[in-house]
Amino acid sequence: MPSNDVRTLLRTAVPTAAAGAVAVAISGLVAGGKGALGAVVATLIVILFMGIGLLVLERTAKSLPHLFQAMGLMLYTAQILLLFIFVAAFKNTTLFNPKAFAITLVAATLVWIAAQTRAHMKAKILYVEPDSSEGKKPENKGSSS
Repeated sequence: MPSNDVRTLLRTAVPTAAAGAVAVAISGLVAGGKGALGAVVATLIVILFMGIGLLVLERTAKSLPHLFQAMGLMLYTAQILLLFIFVAAFKNTTLFNPKAFAITLVAATLVWIAAQTRAHMKAKILYVEPDSSEGKKPENKGSSS
């Protein structure tokens, strides 16, 4: 995995995990152990789904750059739909507090998107691939010898 990809992944996963830790603490205080467990599960789901999506998007950008924008839109739509499916599937669960789960899921997703946006804004990504320097010398136009 190229270093830019790892850097972007770290710059998005770390703030999301930190927001998840805050959510676990708040959920634990408000809803007890089941609330904390719901927040942990939600945070892990967001990091897993969004992390996989980011890796897929980075690979698509490198191998099929002409599909990057369409793939990004489709991927984000699919991720949001999958997260809604998780909320709907676990809304009546007794394993953990569903409210803490849902609120943490939404909050962690928003933190991930904000962190990913910031990471891409700060990244120094070349717009064009530089030519290899295989002995090519720049031509001096206008100079006479």
